Amino acid sequence: MTLAAEKLVDWATAFSVGRQVAGGGVSLSALDRARLAEDFADVVPRAEGAVTRFTGLSAAGYGSRPWVMTRAQWLQANLRGFERALEPFARKILGERPEGPLASVRRQVLGAQVGGLLGYLGHRVLGQYDIFLPPDDDGTIYFVGANVAGVERKYGFAPREFRLWISLHEVTHRLQFGGVPWLRPYVTGLMDSYLSTMDLDPAWLVESLRRALEEVRTGRSEHRGFGWVFLLMTPDQRDMVRRMQAVMSLLEGHGNFVMNAVARGEVPNAERFSKTLHERRRRRGVERLFQKAIGFDVKVSQYEHGERFVGRVIDLVGQGGFNRVWEGAANLPSTEEIGHPERWVARVAA
Repeated sequence: MTLAAEKLVDWATAFSVGRQVAGGGVSLSALDRARLAEDFADVVPRAEGAVTRFTGLSAAGYGSRPWVMTRAQWLQANLRGFERALEPFARKILGERPEGPLASVRRQVLGAQVGGLLGYLGHRVLGQYDIFLPPDDDGTIYFVGANVAGVERKYGFAPREFRLWISLHEVTHRLQFGGVPWLRPYVTGLMDSYLSTMDLDPAWLVESLRRALEEVRTGRSEHRGFGWVFLLMTPDQRDMVRRMQAVMSLLEGHGNFVMNAVARGEVPNAERFSKTLHERRRRRGVERLFQKAIGFDVKVSQYEHGERFVGRVIDLVGQGGFNRVWEGAANLPSTEEIGHPERWVARVAA
């Protein structure tokens, strides 16, 4: 059976373009690869134990398991995730309609765009917990070996310390989703709902542009902090994006806060790692402009705003008070509460 997403995007083109953009990274000998695999096999369970003790979160079933990948393997895994995530949208858009004469060109163009974006990200990602993995693979955490080794060599980091430090962040994400049963369906449901409201009809795009121009002209634009594409969204789409941004700020900020808090007793050079990677995310020049265009700067701000939110809430009501956020979707912070943690505490944890 052919998936609708295969009719929407040429995934072979996506992989080919992505692999060219990503490249291979630093050269790793067989010994380098073996040490990476051995180190992560050791530090990931250690990180999981430390994070569980600090947060109170634990995942049923399998413990976290590292997969040290090449950039090409990371690209392939994420393209599969994209394909699964886009399937409901593709079924809605394409349905049973026959493919037109330009369908092949559209598939290749979309494939090149997806591949180019993931290829760029493949240069930078160190670790990743993939929420789109099937249940049998739950607990798998990706680590891109060439990127990890490249950062260690460039900045003179102690390898085993650095590997433990980044494991703390990714294990936190795994425990968020593994320890909070409603969280995964909530996040994937938001994504599905958002995609289901999109359309490729030219009339829809023209109307969206007309509405966006009117908002800018009258000064009613709300796009600041969300990117220009926010201007093209309907009110319902904007509400979904705000909720997605809020939950991602929470999850990324919590991951960073836990990583840094746990590392104080586990990783002597954690402060140096944190400062260096913060500067790495804040690149300047042409790359910075590209990051802004693809929304990467929004992700960076998610780390920062979310981490401040988590830290302030724990200062006010302690770890137990903060953990009320995991009790249900109604307890998640809004985008406004991310910026004003006291409002969330007054609503949920007072």
